[in-house]
Amino acid sequence: MMSILSQRILSKRLLWSGSGGSYFKRQARGYSTITNVVDPEFQKDFDRILELAEKSLDTWQVQVTHFYPPPVVYEALEVLTSMADIQAVSEGGFAQAERRRLVIGREETMYEHSSMEDMIAVVQVYGNFMFDPAKHPDFLGACLGTGIERHVIGDILVQGEQGAQIICLPSIVEHLESALVQVRSVPVKTQRIDLSQLRTPEPRVKEMQSVEASLRLDAVASAGFRMSRSKMADMITSGDVRLNWKPVKKASTVVNKGDMLSVIKKGRLEVTDIEETKKGKYIVSMKRSY
Repeated sequence: MMSILSQRILSKRLLWSGSGGSYFKRQARGYSTITNVVDPEFQKDFDRILELAEKSLDTWQVQVTHFYPPPVVYEALEVLTSMADIQAVSEGGFAQAERRRLVIGREETMYEHSSMEDMIAVVQVYGNFMFDPAKHPDFLGACLGTGIERHVIGDILVQGEQGAQIICLPSIVEHLESALVQVRSVPVKTQRIDLSQLRTPEPRVKEMQSVEASLRLDAVASAGFRMSRSKMADMITSGDVRLNWKPVKKASTVVNKGDMLSVIKKGRLEVTDIEETKKGKYIVSMKRSY
């Protein structure tokens, strides 16, 4: 028998089945649900989130996921928050966190949601990186080298010569404290610190406006990221551009107010407002985050 959540997802998402996205069928409890997925590489993650949502409905207990990247979080929240019987929020340790955990439950049970400190831990990595600077991939690789999986680690805030702060599941803190002893060639010590000691970088934001003849993705993105339209079109075709965290390869895709554009190694661009002029052009207001 199809669960309540699956019935609602099916009826809701079938309306989007002509969008040309990637689809898969979940075979469980004797039924299949068609779901629009962010990206094929995230299908298993998204599938797991739906399973936890169904478990929450069945057991009346709040469920908390691992850490997931923005495309998965965005799509999952879009689906789950549209359902009448379930609620979902995300937590990443700080407002601008990219990798986040989802808290899923019925409205009547969300009060059972644990505090942030019970969901998210911070490990400080101490070391002298003056002569061998380490970047985000170095700290991540050192963590994974201790035998843990990627989804138990949230954002990693690199602090230059001093080391880094690693957001993670509380359950792996002791493991990192004992197993994480070196990053690149630098010996390190790790220690859990309070969430209030998290030193988050100041967001770099630039607001701008551009007058465009159309709302094509290549036109708006090239204006916002300050590069030629032909180069942006090439980046779109090669898959380096996401619209609302979803892969898009058509330069002619129309951009709307509220859309979020992201380009690999270039940051994000939020379309905050669109006004049409008397001459049929568009004044596009944007906010770029680095």
